Amino acid sequence: MMPLSIFSSRQFTAANLVTLAVYAALSGVFFLLASYLQITVGYTPLEAGAATLPVTLIMLLLSARSGALAQRIGARLPLTVGPIVMAAGTLLMLRIDPGDPYATSVLPAGGVFGLGLPLVVAPVTATVLAAAAARHSGVASGINNAVARVAGLIAVAVLPVVGGIAGDAFYGPGQLADGFEIAMVVSAGLLVIGAAIAWLTIDSHILEAERS
Repeated sequence: MMPLSIFSSRQFTAANLVTLAVYAALSGVFFLLASYLQITVGYTPLEAGAATLPVTLIMLLLSARSGALAQRIGARLPLTVGPIVMAAGTLLMLRIDPGDPYATSVLPAGGVFGLGLPLVVAPVTATVLAAAAARHSGVASGINNAVARVAGLIAVAVLPVVGGIAGDAFYGPGQLADGFEIAMVVSAGLLVIGAAIAWLTIDSHILEAERS
């Protein structure tokens, strides 16, 4: 069902590597942030979920514009800048401490993270589709979605172990705080790796074929 020849395209493989790095960080950040806000900071489950709504709103407002921008200037720059902005937002999450007001701790970090996300989502999907032959567009989209989902599963499983918060330690407020910091630094590193892959491998003109 999956033609292995599709991976002979350097751009297709590169875009999926960017997806792997970025979506691993994305899933890890959302999972651990929601847990950290509840267990360590003291938010209710509803408050923790609502705390990330600005990221969703920014995605809704900017995704179409981001896709149009990538069509004009190429995918390479957005796919490089986007993960770097997301990495900055991830590192800002290290400033979130119990008792801090939402508006000065969680909101700025989520806002910066959210500004970087639209620069990745639409351009990376467009790059994957442009890099594959038209007859393989459905397969290409499916592979990219599978890569994103697998990246998220791996991150959720591995990041707590890396942060030393596996098992019962995950539910200790102090232990989770220490592990959360380690996991956010690792996630920021994954995002920088994704940006580096995009800068070094993505062709700025790859979307011209799709446009034509």
